[in-house]
Amino acid sequence: MTDKAKAAERAYAYTKDRIIRGELPGGSRLSEVRICEELELSRTPVHEAFLRLAAERLITLSSRQGATINPVPVSEAADVLEMRDALERTAARRVAARSVDPETIAEALREPLERQEAAIDAGDLEAFVDADCDFHAAVIALSGNPIAVHFFDLLRDRQRRLAHLVLTSSEVVLGESFEDHHRLAEHLAELDAAAYEAVLDRHLARHQGLL
Repeated sequence: MTDKAKAAERAYAYTKDRIIRGELPGGSRLSEVRICEELELSRTPVHEAFLRLAAERLITLSSRQGATINPVPVSEAADVLEMRDALERTAARRVAARSVDPETIAEALREPLERQEAAIDAGDLEAFVDADCDFHAAVIALSGNPIAVHFFDLLRDRQRRLAHLVLTSSEVVLGESFEDHHRLAEHLAELDAAAYEAVLDRHLARHQGLL
């Protein structure tokens, strides 16, 4: 990778991460000059990064107004939750049908749960969101369906941004989400797909209600 390409990748990753975290909220203006100054880069790699972000529909570029952060549309939020529901519900059923070893399940989910608990204690929302995504990704992986794993990975950035929006709401207590995950882990280890789906319904409905 050339120095120019590395600079463009750096600008892209930096700006995208700030959008996903909510540090650059939807509707706000985004200045190429500001990103250049923050990263000590020239305009060309930053402009290339902005073009990538526009292609991903995270920002809108205008010759008059420059760049504007696109808010998460309610329809997109609903679509992401719908896809998560479909993938994870199918994964739980497949785990149960394949009679995956309960210890294998517990081991796969233990680490993201421990990270979530540590993040709550530290008040680290970003670490909590990352562990949240990793927990659900682990459930999908336990299904043994590599295509489902691939599709779930494609949703990751949008899930992270959505999670930040939901979990920064004053109505959401991180402990409640964490307890949901504990119950999901228990039901999956019991190979009880129906019980898993019931908790998942409540878990996602809580998120949907805040959007």
